[in-house]
Amino acid sequence: MEQSQSEERTLHLVGVGVTHSIAPEMHNYIAKSLGLPWTFYATECPTLEDLLALAKKSTTAGLVVTMPYKNSVMKHLDEIDDLATIIGACNNVYLKDDGHRRLCGTNTDWRGVQGCLLEKGEENNRPSAESPASALVVGAGGASRAAVYALANHLHCPTIYILNRDDQEVESLINDSRRLPAIPNIIHVKTLKEAETLPTPHYVVGTVPDFEPISESELVVASILKHFLSRSEKGVLLDMCFKPRRTRMIKLAEQLDWPCVEGTHVIGYQIEEQWRLWSGEERLQKLDREGAWNVLLKAAEESKGINF
Repeated sequence: MEQSQSEERTLHLVGVGVTHSIAPEMHNYIAKSLGLPWTFYATECPTLEDLLALAKKSTTAGLVVTMPYKNSVMKHLDEIDDLATIIGACNNVYLKDDGHRRLCGTNTDWRGVQGCLLEKGEENNRPSAESPASALVVGAGGASRAAVYALANHLHCPTIYILNRDDQEVESLINDSRRLPAIPNIIHVKTLKEAETLPTPHYVVGTVPDFEPISESELVVASILKHFLSRSEKGVLLDMCFKPRRTRMIKLAEQLDWPCVEGTHVIGYQIEEQWRLWSGEERLQKLDREGAWNVLLKAAEESKGINF
């Protein structure tokens, strides 16, 4: 292990549209603080084949997987842990090498969701085992699965509303959620009239790109979201999208007095687990977590790719 860690290696954020990412500065700071000659890159992968070719290179130490490959990459890895299996999405690829190099997958996104939602709001008002609440997730893709897992299994939200324009995507999400230890009651909210009959969600998580709603189904989703946010009860809202940092969802929620957390913070709450998988438990003891967070937040403030 030590011998391989003394060699120059690369880590990569892989997906489509990743060149704006603020993650490389933080990860490269961490590599230096751990004494590793590793370099982290945001690497555009137009196809899944490009991603897999990069993963299999002998100089690759690990990957952060983002859209649109969090689901499709799973069946191509040598090993998927229980967490990625039950969540139904993989965002972290790491190596095991006991004479045979294996590509392994897990999910650390849920830690980012959990950390962000606990960052704001009054602790005494949070859902608990004794006082559970509902939550709302916008979108039904790969990132939504981590959000549903965090909400249902760690944040005491057994009922989760889904806003999504595609019925089949929601059906797939519901099927995947049946693997979770605590199976949530997922409600696909399709109309404003239905939304009016439901309790206010305590947590709201956005998992979709920041596009202006145009189609009828997109406009319906937007109107339902605004309805929930306009109520007098306020919880905490996280938008996992951060291009731009101040998304339409965050601007709307702030106007309606919701405490909000921007998506860049999701990266920070995953630091420890990601680097434990890549560098090992012993090396992780050297992690300068506070310094890494400072680099991340500075990069977010200064990035022209997400501040517009």
